[in-house]
Amino acid sequence: MLSMNWGMLGHEWAVTLLSEHVAREQVRHAYLFTGPQGIGRRTLALRLAQALNCTQPVRPGEPCFQCRVCQHIDSMQQPDLAIVQAEQEGGVLRVEQVRDLQHSLALAPYEARYRVALLLRFEEAHPSAMNALLKTLEEPASQVILMLTADSAESLLPTIVSRCMVLRLRPLSIDQVARGLQELWGIPGDQARLLAHISGGRPGYAYSLFRYPERLERRRVWLDDHFQLLSASQVQRFAYAETLAKDKESLRMALLVWLSFWRDVLLRTAGASAEISNVDCSQEVDEIAARIDLSSAHRMVSTVERILDLLSRNINPRLAAEIVMLDLPHR
Repeated sequence: MLSMNWGMLGHEWAVTLLSEHVAREQVRHAYLFTGPQGIGRRTLALRLAQALNCTQPVRPGEPCFQCRVCQHIDSMQQPDLAIVQAEQEGGVLRVEQVRDLQHSLALAPYEARYRVALLLRFEEAHPSAMNALLKTLEEPASQVILMLTADSAESLLPTIVSRCMVLRLRPLSIDQVARGLQELWGIPGDQARLLAHISGGRPGYAYSLFRYPERLERRRVWLDDHFQLLSASQVQRFAYAETLAKDKESLRMALLVWLSFWRDVLLRTAGASAEISNVDCSQEVDEIAARIDLSSAHRMVSTVERILDLLSRNINPRLAAEIVMLDLPHR
């Protein structure tokens, strides 16, 4: 099943649609893949690039994954594949990067059928960069395919979205991710299920936690710190905020972990039957849910979501961290 799905976990409908585009030579000039980070946006875009440029396809629309072009695309080192993204997650994709891309797209493909431009996390693009890309979207060259990834279509200019075919990827079920982790990468059952829960149904994120155990350890540290902050004084909280804010990316990642935790608390306070993500912290989730009401849990979720949005708009990191500390309930 996975081999017939471009080797992907889930998103069968998207693979079927895109493979048909390739097989019928009805490829669009621009695609936008949306969904939460770790859902499989980049992987799906790379698989489409392989299907477009494979030199030995198994059948129309199904790449071999073995030829030199397929392997180089998979490692994002193929000369006709351009990768454009902000220097770091949570950074800014600059207009100069888009202009450099446009110069390269004016050249004929070196060895593949199409030149493919993959613009990752395009919600991080500066407005001037988005506007610069419009010219390429409005006047696409016949041998150029643009692929954008973003958290949502709403985070981009409407004029950008209207010129792309949008594929909205959704989280998979916990069972589906757990089975896939075992089948694709041989991850033991209990560990696979834990990673599936923590990832919230995002297979790419789940696999990254397995591949880089330090990320899982760092998540645990941030959660432990958060539990301690609930009993800390305001002075202690602000001292922690000052330290965490020294690295904007660490602050952003910590906030994402805390957001996941507070969403679990919100589920518990609301009496929802849905499974929580942080199953290894179920005791802490239940303890805090028993101490606060639904409106307080909802307020914390809203606060963290708002601060993450402000961080993407370049709010001062220390101010962002202090706002979260001010809204934290005490236990």
